[in-house]
Amino acid sequence: MKSYYIKSVNGKTVFEPREVPVPQPKAGEILVKVRAASLNRGEILASISLHKADVPHPAGGDCAGEVHAVGEGVTAFKPGDRVLGRARGSFAEFVTMSVPQAALVPQRLTWEQAATVPISSITAYEAICGYGKLKSGETLLVAGAASGVGVVGVQIGKFLGAKVIGVSRSAAKLEKLKSVGLDVGIAASGGGFADKVLAATGGQGVNLAINLIGGSAFADCVRSLANQGRLAIIGYVDGQHHAKIDLETVHGKRLQIFGVSNALLPPAQRAEAMRGFVRDVLPGFADGRIVPVIDKVFSFHELPAAKAYVETNAQLGKVVVKMS
Repeated sequence: MKSYYIKSVNGKTVFEPREVPVPQPKAGEILVKVRAASLNRGEILASISLHKADVPHPAGGDCAGEVHAVGEGVTAFKPGDRVLGRARGSFAEFVTMSVPQAALVPQRLTWEQAATVPISSITAYEAICGYGKLKSGETLLVAGAASGVGVVGVQIGKFLGAKVIGVSRSAAKLEKLKSVGLDVGIAASGGGFADKVLAATGGQGVNLAINLIGGSAFADCVRSLANQGRLAIIGYVDGQHHAKIDLETVHGKRLQIFGVSNALLPPAQRAEAMRGFVRDVLPGFADGRIVPVIDKVFSFHELPAAKAYVETNAQLGKVVVKMS
């Protein structure tokens, strides 16, 4: 079958096409015929040590497709079921997926829409619900609101009944995000947005902030927090992995700062996150209150071009590759 491997070359990641055998599902796995898969920025950032690919490995982290076969003991899914989920090596014609990482695709979603859901949405879910504990009536700040996680994060915030403030370099993207629930958009590059966040909250600050930008936005995220506020660190699109921390503010306001990454998460915790997402957020996709935002769709053979497009930072939402 056709597939792509990912490897690091001179500090950058590249996709390498390969012909490999169709995998066979083991006990507790399903074999998925891939219809579409999404690009997730974390995987293609070789500057992040957790994602370096010095030894080439199968590329892709999530997808949507049809169950082609099931492994021993699998009763939750059957051949022909439409599924979405996280699976290593999803940039391929077929991929095996652990049953705890799979979910049925809501009927209203296309293959391309379904492919955007797993990694971005579960990451946003863990940051906002699992660790961030956002409640109805609170305020959420999304720094990097135009990214894949950012767009779905905005929608999850509104789904939960929160006020949502978004930060992006592009005022045009922020304007478009108002159609999916963004209440306040702040155009800023890196930092320099805390005063506007405080003004938008009557000086109180936000209850939860998710930082998808990186080190350049960290100080402003901290300044933007209310008393007993929470801050999730998710991405580093600015390439800045270090930042100064105002210990007095963290101490005085009893702030909580945490990271959300799938890289080192054991299978049991991945399964727990998927169960929570299916229970708490997937119904929003099923009834249309949360709508996947796709910036661009590429053909499978255009995957290297899709990666190059993601690296331009031009996208709003997700970039998807579809199988023919």
